[in-house]
Amino acid sequence: MKIPLSQRLEAACRFIHPGDRVADIGCDHGYLGIYLLTKGIASSVIESDVAEGPLQSAMRNAVKFGTKSKMTFYLSDGARNIPRDFDTMVCAGMGADTIMSIIHNSAEWLKDPKYRLILQCQSKTPLLRQYLSEKGWRIHEESVLRDGKFLYTVMEVWYQPDYPRLTVGEWYFPPALLENPSEAVPDYCRWVMRGLRITLAHQDDPEKAQALAELEELLKNPDLSFLSEE
Repeated sequence: MKIPLSQRLEAACRFIHPGDRVADIGCDHGYLGIYLLTKGIASSVIESDVAEGPLQSAMRNAVKFGTKSKMTFYLSDGARNIPRDFDTMVCAGMGADTIMSIIHNSAEWLKDPKYRLILQCQSKTPLLRQYLSEKGWRIHEESVLRDGKFLYTVMEVWYQPDYPRLTVGEWYFPPALLENPSEAVPDYCRWVMRGLRITLAHQDDPEKAQALAELEELLKNPDLSFLSEE
């Protein structure tokens, strides 16, 4: 049986290391964890959701795909009520406010260097990057994916309080996107800049003006000319 995994969730799965014990926060239907187990990537998966309905759906799907023996299920607001015996925590398909709340409510124990966070943000991604940077979390890697007509990113994050803080422009287009740029990175750069220009054409926004100025300066680098090529 084919697991109906979205492109966003499949992109998040690519950040999981072989043998990882994974905690999928806000698991919904459970397909991310089921995929990781059927492909032999994760060794075990904690599934949690704040609502009983999605958690029951995840349990049924785990039985259907034969992965229930390697999965545990918890009704939990974020990571509050789950065991801490995992390596990688995934928060996928959520807005920035929800992800920030999950991290904030578990901030102290999540700062342990043994944990990695894989975050796939659906909205307000610059706000999430700002929050992470200001709270001492480093975006180690980030990639762009296209899902239908929309562009999203997936980021790998860990706690590293001595890492330099992101600038305002980097909240919108972080350095991690350029370390291993995917094919969609230039499209993402143009999309971000287009959005900033549209906003600034209708309202005065010093933050977005600074971000746009930084990105325009970045594109003057001849090594990054591929970002602005149509």
